[in-house]
Amino acid sequence: MKIRDILSDNRPKMSMEVFPPKTADNFQTVESAVREIAKLSPAFISCTYGAGGGTSEYTVKIASEIKELGVPSMAHLTCISSTREGLSAQISKIKEAGIENILALRGDIPKDAEFPGDNSFQHATDLIREIKRLYPEACIGGACYPEKHPEAKDKKEDIQHLKEKTEAGCEFLTTQMFFDNSVFYNYLYRLREAGVNVPVIAGIMPVTTRQQMKRSVELSGCIVPPRFKAMVDMFGDDKEAMKQAGIIYASEQIVDLIANGITHIHLYTMNKPEISMGILNNLKGIIKND
Repeated sequence: MKIRDILSDNRPKMSMEVFPPKTADNFQTVESAVREIAKLSPAFISCTYGAGGGTSEYTVKIASEIKELGVPSMAHLTCISSTREGLSAQISKIKEAGIENILALRGDIPKDAEFPGDNSFQHATDLIREIKRLYPEACIGGACYPEKHPEAKDKKEDIQHLKEKTEAGCEFLTTQMFFDNSVFYNYLYRLREAGVNVPVIAGIMPVTTRQQMKRSVELSGCIVPPRFKAMVDMFGDDKEAMKQAGIIYASEQIVDLIANGITHIHLYTMNKPEISMGILNNLKGIIKND
């Protein structure tokens, strides 16, 4: 099932993200976690693609297994350091596996990255055009940053790039994590004012350890609200308390989003079924994935 069709249903729904193993030794552990997450009946499950394509060989395999479990799947695809031939081969694998949804990303730039001349793709917009050329039936999504892409000059430039993505064929956007819903509401308003009218899925990261919060902020540059910081300061050294507090904080974020008309949430699961289950249990009267 294509994600654009899932998003046309305005009932509150939750999708989830998993990541593939870095090595073959961990494949069974990740596969087990994915199976448990699939049992929660998310609207769809996406599978990430490592920086520079580091885990790309497992992305299609995991996405295919998700599909076999009866859950719509989406494969991530990044273009940094990729040649035209390499991307063509990966898109062919996705197509042959019957995966209809692709999240097109530039990807993080490794420190030693080298762009291979005229064959390189340096922006997600380039990748979207290539997917449309090679796999026109695919439903293509993109990523966005409610607090501005870290490399964008300003918010206006950032949104202009998003508009270029949608004009190239991007059919929906999924946000990076944010911990202050007012930031998301303001961002959504600015997108609509700029003429970016595709569906925007709110990405929520349940933070359940102090180290996870530190890493999340470093990666995304997102604002840490005083309420969130106070939670981590109070419970960060108590593993079980921090886990419960993180589940509650994410649950409250989602309740507020749905109450304000946001009907689709994307949960960054970190391959932890118990965290996803805890959030869904808190929302069982609000979100009824089927």
